[in-house]
Amino acid sequence: MIPLYNESGSLGELHARLATVLETLPLAGHEIVFIDDGSRDTTFAEVAALCEADPALRAIRFARNFGKEAAMAAGLRAATGDVVVLMDGDLQHPPELIPEMFARWRAGAKMVTAVRRSRDTDPWLRRQLSRGFYGLFKRVSEVALAEGGGDFRLFDHAVVRAINSMPERTRFMKGITSWVGFHQEEIPFDPAERAAGASAWSLLRLLSYAADGLSAFSTLPLRVWSLVGLVMAAMSGLYGGWLVVRTMIWGIDVPGYASMMVAVLFLSGIQLISLGVLGEYVGRIFTEVKARPLYLVAEKLGFDEDER
Repeated sequence: MIPLYNESGSLGELHARLATVLETLPLAGHEIVFIDDGSRDTTFAEVAALCEADPALRAIRFARNFGKEAAMAAGLRAATGDVVVLMDGDLQHPPELIPEMFARWRAGAKMVTAVRRSRDTDPWLRRQLSRGFYGLFKRVSEVALAEGGGDFRLFDHAVVRAINSMPERTRFMKGITSWVGFHQEEIPFDPAERAAGASAWSLLRLLSYAADGLSAFSTLPLRVWSLVGLVMAAMSGLYGGWLVVRTMIWGIDVPGYASMMVAVLFLSGIQLISLGVLGEYVGRIFTEVKARPLYLVAEKLGFDEDER
């Protein structure tokens, strides 16, 4: 199962390496499912050509770009095997690691995650933000994420059924795979260079993705601002008491303009930040209540008529 977005130029090598690896595994049969997430290049044309040559290939094309999370959800719903492997299409996830993942599954693991040994190839700022996110997520969420664990995973079909049963639309696959539980194991690996193209994940998109993950698996931000409100109320009460005592002892004076403005601006900032946090959660409630489809399919290749 491979989500694709503007992966033109790497699909031929990806298919060749996958076919070589799958031939070495003791499988009764296999299928490769490509999910084209509304690519703007010739990705789907290359996928269609591969489907003509290999009957084991199946392809889904979205009506537009719905995002990688939607593409992964579509792939899991389309997969039919006893074991499913999810990987990227840029060859940074080496297909040659699949036999070891398969061996772990046969030994009893229900989910096997490939974990990056290091992030030395990432820019310094991205590495620091990534470490900070994983540390924060571990502290505030009900589940813990393996640092360096990405979307290169093997799932038993029981895990696939559990994930498919989750109807939420604001999806965070890393959190979902940890939340469902089951027996999970990790395999370290070194990601390769992209075979072609460039990553579509900018720093801004990654920050937005991190915010989605935190709001999907933690209500701590809401509780934090409740605590901030209580602390500010307590401080205001103490300060009000001090003003009464000071007036009784030294009489009335004229408050300073600067201190008044600082207090007003500070409290206004606190209120706006808390409203922003509330807005994030209300926005996600609005998304869920609308109940729109997670994705729309424009075309399918390699599927039976009743599956289209």
